[in-house]
Formats: sequence, C-alpha cells, structure tokens
Amino acid sequence: MGDTGGVDLLDELRTLITRHAAGQRGHSRRLIEGVQVSRVEEPAGPTAGLLRPSVTIVASGIKQTLLNGVAYEYRAGQFLVTSLDLPVIGQALKASPDEPFVVVSIRLDPVEIAPLLLETPARPPQYGGLVVSNATPEVLDPVVRLLRIIDRPEDVRVLVPGIRREILWRLLTGEQGALVRQIGLADGMLAHISEAIRWIRRHHSEPLLVADLAELAGMSPSTFHRHFRAATSMTPIQFQKQIRMQEARILLRTQALTAAEVSYQVGYTSPAHFTRTYYQAFGRTPGEDRTPS
Repeated sequence: MGDTGGVDLLDELRTLITRHAAGQRGHSRRLIEGVQVSRVEEPAGPTAGLLRPSVTIVASGIKQTLLNGVAYEYRAGQFLVTSLDLPVIGQALKASPDEPFVVVSIRLDPVEIAPLLLETPARPPQYGGLVVSNATPEVLDPVVRLLRIIDRPEDVRVLVPGIRREILWRLLTGEQGALVRQIGLADGMLAHISEAIRWIRRHHSEPLLVADLAELAGMSPSTFHRHFRAATSMTPIQFQKQIRMQEARILLRTQALTAAEVSYQVGYTSPAHFTRTYYQAFGRTPGEDRTPS
C-alpha cells in the first residue's frame, strides 16, 4: 500500500466487509443497489460466471479470474476493474477461516460516470475487459466511508450518492482513469461493443454473423472484429461459445433436461459437438453436471 494510512484503511475495510458478510460464507451479499460484499473461508474450485462493469477491491486473500484462458490475479490491497459484461472463470486461491478472502464490488454505471467526464481532461483511449491496479488511499477512503454507513438508512439516502461520485472520481483520476472514462462515453467504442455483447447474450442460441454485429455497432466488419477482440480478448464467435457454455451449465444444474435437449436449447445442432465443447470448457461432461431426473 505504500503508507500507514493505506494499511489502516485496508484493515478497516477488511473488518467492515467481514461484518457485513457475516453468515454469507462463500456467497455474496448485496448491501444496497450496486454494492455487494463476499467472504470465502477456504479456496474454492473454479466457478464460471458473468462479470458486469464494476470495481472489485480485495481486502484479504487472493483471487484469480480467467478471461478466455488469460489469468488475472489480484490480492489484498488491489482492485479489478471490469469494463464490459464478460464471461469469466473465478477462483479464490488463498482463503482460510483465520484469513478469509473478503472483497467488495461496486458497479460502474455509465450514467453515473458520464457527468464527471466534463470535469476530467481527455485521455488517450484505453481498451481492455479486465485490468488490475493497486488500491491507493484515495480510492480506499470513500469505499471505507461507504461501508461505515451502509446499515444506516437515513445516511445511505443522503450521503451515498456523494460517496459513490467520489469513488468514481478517484477512479477517473487514477491509474485506470482512461479505461473508466471509456465506460462513461455514450458514443465510445466500449459502448458500441457493449451493445453487441447484449445482442449476443439475448440471442446466444442463434447463428451469429459478424457483419450484422458490426452494423449494430456502427463499424465495418474488420474494425468491429479488431475492437471486439481488443476489449474482450475474444472473437465474437468465441464470446458466443462461452455464453452458450455458461447457459448450458445453468440449465443442466437447474432443470431436468438431457444433455441433448440442452445442446439444442443453447444453439448446437450436434449433441456430440456440444459435449466436446462443454468438456473443453469445464473439464466435465454434460452428464456429470446434469441434475438427476
């Protein structure tokens, strides 16, 4: 952290998250809209999920997030910025009852970021789905103040909007400000890629034509393909495949469907191809993840 004040803030953040996450072992608890905390007391196996635009600050422990096979590791005193809706695989690498993995996540809403852009100087654009940085005292301080008052409804109503604005300001003026700025630009590249991602998520079982997505994003196919890969580390086809696999796993674990039925629901015409792809994604066959009838 670099100074005593930063260490003290991190210690307090750890205490506050632990208190607010009491009874939520291994699970997240939403404190207010756009703010949630988690506490994990033992290393867990890899879990697939969808990250939304957010800043996630680790107060204790170590986590690894995989995006298309690329590992992002972040630990106590660091934060992860997620700029887009991204299918990832996450795993707590270091956690124990004495030193649990504790984390707070705060949504990054373009609507909240946009008004602040007028107050910050323009920067060369930065694109990337995930980035890791050290949490400075300037970032930690408003986050700690937010968690101090989170269980006092009147304080939340009056004070939280200003504190959220301060957190966004610290991010915009910090090391990852260029990326956070892109999240708030209504006509920026990330906004156009986000629109394409929303289409893929809504229509993941349908055939995907890059030319159609490029038109939706207002780009030529070659420009769209290049920007999509720069932002997500995946091609649109690879992105769709990961969304399909995550949806298939949810269906297999929550509904009494056969692997063949799930394969058709998520857009595969060949159950054998679906099974091979599923095993490559999760190291398990669909049958091993299927809920018994």
